[in-house]
Amino acid sequence: MDIDERIAQFDSPVDRTGIFSMKWDVADGELPMWVADMDFRTAPAISEALTERVGNGTFGYTDVPREWNEAVADWWLRRYGVTVDPEHVVFTTGVIPAISSLVRSLTNVAEKVVLQPPVYNIFTNSIVNNGRRVLCNPLRYEHGAYSMDFDDLEHKLADPLTRLMILCNPQNPSGNVWSDGDLARVGELCAKHHVTVVSDEVHGDIVRPGVTHMPFAAVNELNRSICVTCSSPSKAFNVAGLQSAYFICDDDGLRARAVRGVNTDEVAEPNDFAVFSTIAAYTDGGAWLDDLCRVVQRNKDYVSAQLDEHAHDMLHMVASDSTYLAWIDCSGLLDRVGDANAERFCGFLRSHTGLVLSYGGIYGENGSRFVRMNLGTRADLVIDGTARLLAGAAAYLGN
Repeated sequence: MDIDERIAQFDSPVDRTGIFSMKWDVADGELPMWVADMDFRTAPAISEALTERVGNGTFGYTDVPREWNEAVADWWLRRYGVTVDPEHVVFTTGVIPAISSLVRSLTNVAEKVVLQPPVYNIFTNSIVNNGRRVLCNPLRYEHGAYSMDFDDLEHKLADPLTRLMILCNPQNPSGNVWSDGDLARVGELCAKHHVTVVSDEVHGDIVRPGVTHMPFAAVNELNRSICVTCSSPSKAFNVAGLQSAYFICDDDGLRARAVRGVNTDEVAEPNDFAVFSTIAAYTDGGAWLDDLCRVVQRNKDYVSAQLDEHAHDMLHMVASDSTYLAWIDCSGLLDRVGDANAERFCGFLRSHTGLVLSYGGIYGENGSRFVRMNLGTRADLVIDGTARLLAGAAAYLGN
């Protein structure tokens, strides 16, 4: 099968109704392009592994075998050139359960955790719900691109109550891939102020063809010694519902505290399908993932070009090298109608066009003039969603 035939498979219709899909629990005629799961069938290797497992007909308690640890370690070596000790890979039921547990085990009540908004909103929940305090180091947004404010970051890290930083690498929602230099500087500052880094790298497998994700721990030995890296096949292989994730930690003392935490919190035991899906993904899913990245980039390029051609003075898609999410700056449109943020526009889109997007303000105040659009879907829905967005923006001007 040539590449065109493989790509075409991603554009085959998949009916996600009738399966209690969170994403597709919408009214007739609505097009959901919000929550971060994809509309593609997962890699054939995963489906085959699960079919074989179901064929056994028993679904009792499952251990995490050595093969699972080795599959994760081999994946990181092949994809990123990073040597991972299989013994340092720890199973968890999800990245967010792991992060919430790490917040509890690595900080005390009322201590502070640094975030860099606009950033995945559930990080805030993991901090606040556990009685810790959020300390924001907002990203800079200049000339349509994001960067870190290192002066402000050091100021926040120097706070004597700051004990943890949650780094989103690559960045969600912007899709920014941090450079080696950025990551090294974060590590240097965190080490200087005795702050542990939890690096969420769940989107790291989905990158622009030709771009390689740089894990925080792979930059240098200093970074490796102060961090816990969280990841999962869930985003890249569209298996979030199978609840299989992990963290990697090389420092013995830090890892012991983290392991104690996930076991105390009971988020370290797999369901029957978690182990098999991860082994299959990381052993035989590489070629499928490469094709997925091509499809995602095609979709992102299409939306960016359409907005530039038809709404360049109203909507701008931030250039990104990772994720299947479009982060769209609505400032031009909002300025023309006198709105302070994009929340009303999001509601207008849904009520007038049926397009369901995420309001950027949920990712932080500095995301309030943006919307997030999920492009992990087939070409005809990307075309439909883009047309609805453009029509909605034009209608919003006269609203």
